Formats: sequence, structure tokens, C-alpha cells
Amino acid sequence: MSTRSRPKQLLPLAGDNPLITDTVERARTLVDDAHIRILAGEHLVEAFRAALPDLSDEAYLVEPQARGTCPVLAWAAWEIARLDPGAVLVSLHADHLIRPLSAFQDTVRTAVRLADTENLLLTVGVRPDRVETGFGHIQQGESLPSPGPQRAFRVRAFHEKPDAATARRYVDDGYLWNSGIFVWKAATFLEEVERHAPEVAEHLPLLAAGDPEAFFRSVPVCVVDTAIMERSDRVACVEASFEWDDVGSWEALARTRSADAAGNVVVGDGSVVEGNGNVVFAEGGRVVVFGMHDTVVVQSGGRTLVLPRARAADLKSLLRTLGEAT
Repeated sequence: MSTRSRPKQLLPLAGDNPLITDTVERARTLVDDAHIRILAGEHLVEAFRAALPDLSDEAYLVEPQARGTCPVLAWAAWEIARLDPGAVLVSLHADHLIRPLSAFQDTVRTAVRLADTENLLLTVGVRPDRVETGFGHIQQGESLPSPGPQRAFRVRAFHEKPDAATARRYVDDGYLWNSGIFVWKAATFLEEVERHAPEVAEHLPLLAAGDPEAFFRSVPVCVVDTAIMERSDRVACVEASFEWDDVGSWEALARTRSADAAGNVVVGDGSVVEGNGNVVFAEGGRVVVFGMHDTVVVQSGGRTLVLPRARAADLKSLLRTLGEAT
């Protein structure tokens, strides 16, 4: 279902609204619209504006080209610090399921206070409720005094997506999932870019010269996790008091939507007869699943996909094989 022109952020995967709409509504409980920025490529802006008609054009920071999360967050930090040198930046992904809202607000406010008073780069960690190979993990370091009810601690190390045995060990050892929700002072983040990411820092004068197009042409592709978070000695974590999931696979949809008595999750015009544990998503016509178990069936855009739920995480490799990866 997710394509370059309609990525998953525009799909109603966590509820009735597109994920981007849910994310902005969540942000609006923390700040007013004047303090919201959407970082997106030009090919997405028109669709985002249609989904978010109340946001002004000033809300959009349109990437001249995609260069990864570190350059775009450096650009956002630069623009925000220019408007308010003491501003704290909260970076939210637009493909997360978060509930309840009140716990999200409490967690973010705790992280904001720590970022503001201690000049730390904060990430939000989530207590695992299962073994998960698709998420990065956070190894806890020394505890920090927390200004809120959530635990806070220094990050000893980040560990990228592990195999199943390693993920089991991480859960047993008390590691947290890395949600990718980041909180830091814009100025502090730019200091850490200067200290630890010379491949990005050397191009910052182009932003100072008012030429973001040249910045994005010149800067290499890199992600903030490896360029900054794994190098900086200012990284800390606040443990989330909310439920969290990354809506990154059809298996995630099974966790985030209600199931019937047989464990079937059906979204759209679909039904399951004499089957259990199926995930059905139909937006192009009626789908009937008969006598099948633990299967994903998706009908969208004139195409139909059928695969075992156990292989849901392998969808990207299938798309590469078909030459349809976007």
C-alpha cells in the first residue's frame, strides 16, 4: 500500500485517520500550530497539506533532496535556533502508535525539562513487551535525577536491530527499545554536530548563508543515530510511560487494531470465514478469506498480496525482488 506518492504516513493504519494527522494532533497538545514544523520532501507536501488543511505554509520545511535524518534535523535545528536561540526541539516520527495521550504528554514534558536544564540529547526508551528484532535497543547507564515520574538515565550504548537470540538477551538484561523520539535544545544539537559529525558540520556555513539547497546538495547521506547519538557523551534517555509501537509492518497492524474472537484483524470491506489469526486490509474491493490461518491478505491499488504472517517482516526483500521498492 505504501508508495513514494502515498507513504504509510498518509495511510489510516493506527485508526481512522492518516498517521500524519494523528501525529500532528498529538503535537498540538504540547504546542500551538506556530511551533509545529513538518519535515518532508516536495513530493509529499501537497498530500500533507490536504491532510492538514489548518497548518500554514510556514509549518513546512521542505527538503530539497533526501539526505537522511542527521542533515534534515540539523537544518531544522538551525532554522528553529535562528527564531529562538533557547528553543527545545521535539522530533516525532509520523508512523507511530502512541497511547494514552496523557502519558505521552507527561513523558515528553519530562524530557523537555531535562534537555532544557541539563543540555542533554534525550531519546525516549520503551519497555519491551516482547522479543523484537525490528527495533534498535538502548543499554542503560547511570541513573539521572528526573524532573517527572518517568525514569531517566545516561545511555551506555545503542544496539541496532538484533537477531532473535540477541533480542531475547537484551530483554532479559533490561534494555529498552529506542522509539526514535528525540528531545534536545536546538543549539545543543548543533554543538554536537560540530563536535561529532564533521561530515555534516563542514556544510553548516551554507545554512548560515541562507542556501539550504546547496547544503543538501553537498552534505553526505547519514542518519542521526550513528552520526550523533552513538558518538556524543551527552545522550540520555527517559523511559516512556505510554504504550508505543512502530507501524512498520503488517504484523504491527495486527498489534494495533482490534481483533475478532478468532484473532482476525479486518480493515475495510473484508471478512474471514473458518479462519483465525489473519490480517486482512481491503481498500479496492471486497476480500473474503476462507479456511486460512495466520495469513496477511492486502488488496490495494489494483494489486493483491497474500503471505504468511510469519513472513510479514520480509516484505521489503520481496519488493526488491519484484523491482517495486520505493
